[in-house]
Amino acid sequence: MEHPHGGLATGGVDTALLPLVLRLVLLLTGAVVAGIGLLRPQLTALPGRLVLVASAASAVSAALAVVSVAAADVHWLGALGHVLLVAAVPALLARPVAARWAAVALGLLLVVETTAGRSGVDFALDTVYVAASTAWLGLAAVTALVPADQRRAPRADQLTVTLGGALAVVGAVRLVSSGLAFDRRVVGSALGLVLVAAVALPLLVTALAVVRAGTARRWGAVGVAAGFVAWTAIAAVPVPPALPTPGVPVLVDLAVGDTLVPTLVTPNRPGTNLVHFPASAGRDLTVAVAGGAEVPAVPRAGAEGTWAEVELPQGRSDLTVTRGGDTDRVDLDTGTDLVDLRATGPDGPECASAALGSLVAGRRDTLTACPGDALSPQDDEALRKLVGFLKARGAAGVVLRSDTSPRGSRAAQVVQDEATAQGLRVDTAGGEDNALVVVGGWESAAGALNVARTQQSEAPVYQYGLYVAPWLVNTPLVTSVTSVNAPLRFDPRETQPVTYAIAVGNAFGGESPTLEGLRAWLGDRVSDVDGKPRIYAAAQVTVMSMAPGEPHAPGMPMSEDLPGQWVGKATIVPVSGVLL
Repeated sequence: MEHPHGGLATGGVDTALLPLVLRLVLLLTGAVVAGIGLLRPQLTALPGRLVLVASAASAVSAALAVVSVAAADVHWLGALGHVLLVAAVPALLARPVAARWAAVALGLLLVVETTAGRSGVDFALDTVYVAASTAWLGLAAVTALVPADQRRAPRADQLTVTLGGALAVVGAVRLVSSGLAFDRRVVGSALGLVLVAAVALPLLVTALAVVRAGTARRWGAVGVAAGFVAWTAIAAVPVPPALPTPGVPVLVDLAVGDTLVPTLVTPNRPGTNLVHFPASAGRDLTVAVAGGAEVPAVPRAGAEGTWAEVELPQGRSDLTVTRGGDTDRVDLDTGTDLVDLRATGPDGPECASAALGSLVAGRRDTLTACPGDALSPQDDEALRKLVGFLKARGAAGVVLRSDTSPRGSRAAQVVQDEATAQGLRVDTAGGEDNALVVVGGWESAAGALNVARTQQSEAPVYQYGLYVAPWLVNTPLVTSVTSVNAPLRFDPRETQPVTYAIAVGNAFGGESPTLEGLRAWLGDRVSDVDGKPRIYAAAQVTVMSMAPGEPHAPGMPMSEDLPGQWVGKATIVPVSGVLL
């Protein structure tokens, strides 16, 4: 399912920062207004400068709410509610009780705007942090702008310590619950630094309030305001990738220039590793280990996208991905164990596809085996029944193409033994009365199918068809010939295969699905697609273009590449009953 675009554009930095800046300033000024309104009943007089500060903050917050509708795609109803409430507080300051209730409503709205859809414990933490920050900022404004003899509020120093302590505790709970508190991501990621700021700044203010109350009164508002800004930024800061675990393939999105580049590294062990990029990322990427030479990512036969083999050292290292003058890096940790896997070489792309399926499903499993290591019982049975199907169709023989992998060797033996048992010849060349059966890996299958395509264009060979093993039904192989058949135990049009196809395409730049990827994605539920084998035919489809404005039949697809397709620009349908 190759996407026509050349990668996922991230947009310029300025464009990305504008909505965030609007959000942070809007919430901060709104909190100042709400804080002043909350403490209004504690004042015996209403100084003009307090009204001026509240009105100025209200005007800024309201203006940014209006701008956010156009600049940050904020719903106009939410913006209208914010404008009305933030304007109501300074307008009602002459009426203390009314001002407080308006401030309470504004505070609740700020909580909703801060949580950004979170719920449960996170919502509770947001509520406490926003409420405490709002009260602190209001207290700071009242303390600075209203003479002491015009205030009925409790002692500011005591309240400062209480509110600052609450902010520090809530921030610490959020930091620990994020999972970043005790690993290097706490200082090595934007989210970690934001969370640390949300804890450290109120804690510093609280400490100052205890030992130097005067300094806390003068500068505490700056610290709490900065902590509040950090807290409200949490929702907009991406969660950093999980720390790399030796033996667990790494899947990350890198920002190379203005393009988001999905990157897969397998097997994440010392020695040779395979780095994979989707076709949508383009073909001009290079990779390098720190201090090493750049390796270009290039296409590989039978596989989608581009691939680069790199040598990774033991332990932690950085892998740099470059396009032109733009770079980004992947943090890796291969450990010290040397494991012999078929994760590179000819079978590497298929192994990477299986690893990708597991990662897309949300599992971080250690890669201990690859599909090419052995022939599964399910595929063994499917191949045997394929030979019986060819016998029933009247084929006199089969031409067998395989490779030297353990699975390929075993599959070839299975087909040969079954052909002998069925009385079919095992030929070395195509003829008018035989079929081609391909049971190797992706790379060898690509070569075999390309040769068959050329042979069929020159002579009437393989008149009983081209057949591939189930694991060879992927976009590059199926679309390399006009039509191909395979014994499958599932229908690629059913819910689970389609769901997987959409998931892997969304997670990895439009990558197409594969059988081993589906099996890994399903995990313990793999039996859900372990039905009785049938022969499925895959054929390329070209949609006839319609003239501009010309109507077409209802339900007729106008695209050759639809979400969830197992093979882009092709159709896969059953052409037999259950194989006996």
